[in-house]
Amino acid sequence: MLKENFVQTIGTSIRDYWDVPCFSDLGRSAISYGELAHRIFKLHHIFEQCGIKRGDRIAVSGRNSTNWGVTYLATITYGAVIVPVLPDFSSQEIEHIVRHSDSSLLFVSEAIFDGLNEEKIPSARGIFSLTDFSLLWNDYDSIRQAVDNADTAYHEQYGARLNRTDLSFPEIPNSELAAIVYTSGTTGFSKGVMLAHNSLMANVRFFNDCVELSPGDKIVSFLPLAHAFGCAFDFLSPLLQGCHVTFITKVPTPKVLVKAFEELKPAVVMSVPLIIEKIYRNKIKPVLETPRIQFMLKVPGLKTLVHRKIRDQIYNVFGGYYKEMVIGGAALNKEIEQFFRQIGVNLTCGYGMTECGPLISYSRSSHKPPVGSVGKIIPYLECRIAEPHPETGVGEVQVRGENRMLGYYKDDVATAETIDEDGWLHTGDLGHLDADGFLFLTGRSKNMILSSSGQNIYPEEIESQLNNLPCVEESLILDHEGQLTALVYPDLESVDRACLKGKQVETLMEENRQAMNTRLPGFSQIMRLKVLYEEFEKTPTKKIKRRLYKAIS
Repeated sequence: MLKENFVQTIGTSIRDYWDVPCFSDLGRSAISYGELAHRIFKLHHIFEQCGIKRGDRIAVSGRNSTNWGVTYLATITYGAVIVPVLPDFSSQEIEHIVRHSDSSLLFVSEAIFDGLNEEKIPSARGIFSLTDFSLLWNDYDSIRQAVDNADTAYHEQYGARLNRTDLSFPEIPNSELAAIVYTSGTTGFSKGVMLAHNSLMANVRFFNDCVELSPGDKIVSFLPLAHAFGCAFDFLSPLLQGCHVTFITKVPTPKVLVKAFEELKPAVVMSVPLIIEKIYRNKIKPVLETPRIQFMLKVPGLKTLVHRKIRDQIYNVFGGYYKEMVIGGAALNKEIEQFFRQIGVNLTCGYGMTECGPLISYSRSSHKPPVGSVGKIIPYLECRIAEPHPETGVGEVQVRGENRMLGYYKDDVATAETIDEDGWLHTGDLGHLDADGFLFLTGRSKNMILSSSGQNIYPEEIESQLNNLPCVEESLILDHEGQLTALVYPDLESVDRACLKGKQVETLMEENRQAMNTRLPGFSQIMRLKVLYEEFEKTPTKKIKRRLYKAIS
């Protein structure tokens, strides 16, 4: 157990940075750390009047916003358990999660509330708006009275603590449950991952030791806060370093993000691979492939100039100020990673899962991790490769330590299947460690395909190569009756630039298949390719939901 207490560390941060801008919604003025304290204690008063006890569950669902962050922090510092719910879930799944978690209160955007049936969430005593904390629905008259009187009543209850010197929160041991995070799931129904305060503290402490942030530094929070990656590193870590977090409250389209980066100039950029890969394929690769640039790349002095200009362009797209770009949530294409490193972009890839809250491995760019690696195992965990292949060293990645989950809520069977008697968490990911301790991932054990000749085929590795071929946006490799099938979603911008229509797209993809097979060993060649004209359905971290596509292979 870590000596550094998570709740007390939050209190220290608020006291230390009392007058510093803390949170703002995009286009709106910021609240200070001191104002954050007032909003937290106002919710503490409402929680108490609603009969919320330590350990009770409070759910929150909506797009990133200041009030989302306030709800999370108020719940944690009260001693209750936060249940963040992805706003992309259907109304039925949100109702299920609130029921399954036994949440007593629910904070939601009003758009989500309109689709809910209160009768299907019997554990809820009240539902609050994330817009202004107004009461949308309640089961007890006393709750409405408590909300109506909260603006003055919280001052009377907590006035002695509402200053920089005397602010304090209850003593909550790190061993206690802090959050139940329901996985978005690429392979099945959501499970409630139970994370202790210790897990959150380990993630935040490691990240803040690695990435240099200063009070007042700006962060753009656009990854979903209900996902462990965005919550830990776009929200909690900057909070404890006195940063100013601006929440993207609308759909984070490239246009919205570029404008926000230009205006706010964030100190660190968190991203999922899909955003970086789209920038490369749609903005950089077409330029690189022009005859003029191809010629310049063959001249040593001019090659350096081209790379510098591209690097500066990328740097400016993200505000021109960032110290580190951290990629997580899924694997980054190796070719793209190599190019970014080659031109001098400070970019690093990490690896984690909700069950570790989320971080498992990471190395900052100054440590020069090898291309394709996801860094070294963080110091709060130990790692082993179970049953490694005698030739490749590939086996299942297993970890245990400070930030490992407590288990799955109300699911002892799934917990026992995932955490063994010695405390090792079976990640389900396949990989190997090199001589320097850098971790390389090969794919998911559930996705691995065993060929008829007994060879292991890792579809993610084939997909990574296929995605680099002309006019391919994304792909999925599936086993169909003992043969590999590729489902391909075209890059429509590239298709338009090439003036391809109808059957011409399918002809190009067939050429891609044949070209791809010249690179692959016989046992892993693609025998069939099918073009999809609708984008793959994905999780909030932009991983394809593979299970949905097995039936159409």
